[in-house]
Amino acid sequence: MSQVSIKQKMADEIGYSCPDIYNASRLLFDNISQRERSKVAVYSDAGNRTYDQLAAEANQIGNMLLQFGVKPGDRIMLFLDDEPAYPAAIMGSMKVGCVPILTNTLSTEDAIRYMLTDSEAKAAIVSEDMQDIFSEELLVDTNCTKVVVVGEATGTRIAWEVVENASVDLEEVPTSKNDMSLWMYSSGTTGRPKGVVHRHEDLLYANTAFAQNIIKLAPGDVCYSIPKIFFAYGFGNSVMFPLAAGASAVLASGRPEPGRIFDQIAKHHPTVLFGLPTAFNTLINHEGSQSADLTSVRLCLSAAEVLSKNIFDSWRDRFGQEIVEGLGSTEMLHIYLSNTEAEKKLGSAGKRVPGYAIRLLDASGEEVPDGEEGIMEVSGISGAKTYWNRPDKTSETMRGEWLWTGDRFIRDADGFYFFKGRADDLVKVSGQWLWPHEIEMALAEHPKVKECAVLAEEMADARMTVVAYVVPSSSKLVGDEFSLELKNFVKQSLLPHKYPRHIHYMDKLPKTGTQKVDRQALKNVRA
Repeated sequence: MSQVSIKQKMADEIGYSCPDIYNASRLLFDNISQRERSKVAVYSDAGNRTYDQLAAEANQIGNMLLQFGVKPGDRIMLFLDDEPAYPAAIMGSMKVGCVPILTNTLSTEDAIRYMLTDSEAKAAIVSEDMQDIFSEELLVDTNCTKVVVVGEATGTRIAWEVVENASVDLEEVPTSKNDMSLWMYSSGTTGRPKGVVHRHEDLLYANTAFAQNIIKLAPGDVCYSIPKIFFAYGFGNSVMFPLAAGASAVLASGRPEPGRIFDQIAKHHPTVLFGLPTAFNTLINHEGSQSADLTSVRLCLSAAEVLSKNIFDSWRDRFGQEIVEGLGSTEMLHIYLSNTEAEKKLGSAGKRVPGYAIRLLDASGEEVPDGEEGIMEVSGISGAKTYWNRPDKTSETMRGEWLWTGDRFIRDADGFYFFKGRADDLVKVSGQWLWPHEIEMALAEHPKVKECAVLAEEMADARMTVVAYVVPSSSKLVGDEFSLELKNFVKQSLLPHKYPRHIHYMDKLPKTGTQKVDRQALKNVRA
């Protein structure tokens, strides 16, 4: 009798099944036949879209791609802000068997050219105010021969009229559940970005495991994700989950400034708010928080960074709601560890999400018991099986049925997982090993620290040191006396040798497009 695989056991745990012939665009199109077609699928300042309208636009985009001569498996770069055309482009591309690439709109021209070349993308769909990036020079020596603009086009680019004139009727191209569905490129913090390849089945599985079983999305929900769609977390929050549930999503273009976020909440009354600690902290400290009304929100979710006690308490005290924290990754498509409203521990990434297997390994590859630290591996059907054109990184990360995360965790006796840092961020300072993230988490608990980040940095003599970048609650605190107070606070929380050797004060920390702390930019602050 053959042994049942770990992934199949996890699928059986949540009652999951998927036909061999499956196209992930059904997350949208199945709702057209099953639900009210006039229901709003997307709320946007650019104009709302009903399910009927969104499906029609997706079909038109698919027909446009067919007119371009694309074939199943061809990649299509999507360089779009969060606007109604984005989910339509994703679904329309997948419906004809193409593979949309959800691209970070803050990418440099060099990174865009690399991704176009690496993916061999045949076409690109871009937002109107971003089209100038896609110049003829950028496209030289790439396979991208068509750049379609959502709006009016300049130069040799193609205006959205080509979509509007296409047929609204489109047959689904039969795809295997194991065919490529979409890509996302990793952030590339340690070199060139890696193309994370997901299959059609991955989307259905992540939706079943998390959206249905953990947050229990329903047609009456309105989802608002502060992280953008190009971010795997944002894609699930704004596209995959609400469309599968027949719910609605709020899409807000432009930078996620706190004033605009509060405006969107007041206008659309979301029931589920997706954020990350940095964004929640920014909202709390914005003047608009005093008058903001979040009574429509039934659930606040956070991921991507560790949620500090200060932010958790401040949010609860201001809005009367407790933020629920989880952990996911681009490679797994969405969240696989999560707290819930009923079961949660502050500072924990949560318990394993049913449908995913988790194990912690020591240096010899043996599983560690509760209370001992180990490197996390995760297994589940939604996990990517490869990095495009990167066999070295694939073999390093995708290890049989398991995906190596490189994250160090401890699991307690109740099954909650606590993040302890990266496997590769161990640094020796004054002869002793330190984890900067551990110091950062301790420092963030100081009541007069509004925001902080802690990095290991190399000194001129090649020795390593630990530097804290701190945004104090008041600029009047800045000085040697407060620095000593912070150092002693961390020493008392951890051990005497675990503290920041240098403290650099800032008005605010630099942020990435997904509102995470831009650690690369911080490294240049003192350079």
